[in-house]
Amino acid sequence: MVIELSAIRQYPLPLRNLIMNNQADTGNGVDAVIEVEDVHKHYPGVRAVDGISFTVQRGEIFGMVGPNGAGKSTTIECIEGLRSPDNGHIRVLGLDPCQDSYALREHIGIQFQTAALPARIKVQEALDLFAAFYRQSVDTRSLLAQMGLADKGNAYLAKLSGGQRQRIFIALALVNNPHVVFLDELTTGLDPQSRRTMWDMVLDIRRQGKTVFLTTHFMEEAERLCDRVAIMDHGTIVALDTPANLIALLTTESRVTFTLTGPCDEALLQSAPGVTRVERMGQRMVVYGAKEQLLSGVVNALESHRVPFTDLRTEQPTLEDVFLALTGREMRD
Repeated sequence: MVIELSAIRQYPLPLRNLIMNNQADTGNGVDAVIEVEDVHKHYPGVRAVDGISFTVQRGEIFGMVGPNGAGKSTTIECIEGLRSPDNGHIRVLGLDPCQDSYALREHIGIQFQTAALPARIKVQEALDLFAAFYRQSVDTRSLLAQMGLADKGNAYLAKLSGGQRQRIFIALALVNNPHVVFLDELTTGLDPQSRRTMWDMVLDIRRQGKTVFLTTHFMEEAERLCDRVAIMDHGTIVALDTPANLIALLTTESRVTFTLTGPCDEALLQSAPGVTRVERMGQRMVVYGAKEQLLSGVVNALESHRVPFTDLRTEQPTLEDVFLALTGREMRD
């Protein structure tokens, strides 16, 4: 959608400049649309956000992950203007989310982790209602078609499936044609097929020239979708890079998995060349070690002692391995 110059002039200068840049160049740029500098947010006895800094570039999919209580929600709420930081600086599209909240909301879209609409509201009614909140909006019927819900305009929200309702909430976040879209735990509770559909939609949103800020508990989701990922823990960012570079932190270690069909002494595997540690889950074995020697060492140890096994596989590190290595494996409330 092309924005008329007369409409642009009503916004503050930093946002006007960004809009003009977007009009001239819809591809990925190097200018930051989100800037977070030394932000703190404390509650009684809790340092929820403890001096974090990062930027999000125009046109990228930026992911933030972390255990429960890591500070993700507080960080995102500060960026969205829903909460004020104690100190530090935040700029979104060149605007202060607290001081310029009304101007900013015209140009960001938010899909909340938990949201609800009246069960008896129709899909088209919900989109038209949200479109009325903004100075400018997209054609809601075209937006429904983009979401694959062209035939659901007259359906009541209560009659939709979980995946369809999630698509409606994405449509509500896009109804004002935002420059930046926040997607919070987008695929929680969805089946694998619906999750993959959501992934395709996120990539399509980026193809439209928008910037996506994504939070998720699914490391595969972050690995597949995000250009960069920030891992947050105890109120700080413990790592921030591309998924490939983060995974490269663990490239010295691979793993071999297999299922035992007979007895096996774990000490046998521990002593094999290249092995660093062994995990056992019932009859399923996971052996970690240096990738140059691991596979041959494990297979030779099993065969030389005539240990029966099946379904042997080699696996490379994933973003989930990086996440667990940096944040630990203990349960968090």
